[in-house]
Amino acid sequence: MMIDTKKIEEVVNSITNALPPGLVQMQADAEKNIRSALTATFNKLDLVTREEYDVQTQVLHRTREKLEALEKRVAEMEANKNN
Repeated sequence: MMIDTKKIEEVVNSITNALPPGLVQMQADAEKNIRSALTATFNKLDLVTREEYDVQTQVLHRTREKLEALEKRVAEMEANKNN
């Protein structure tokens, strides 16, 4: 999965901007460490993008529709067989 680096940057910036002014000189190191930690954590979570999720939701919906149509067809065939 490809992690959205823009989102990671937003989180990193939010965290580092909240640092007290006395820690500004450490900001670059903090950004690097936070970015690394977030990237590693997100990679471990096996997340999917919203686009991938939406595609799979559509596939599931179409599959469900096909299954319902097949179930109806089988039921009709069984009803005709019994008549």
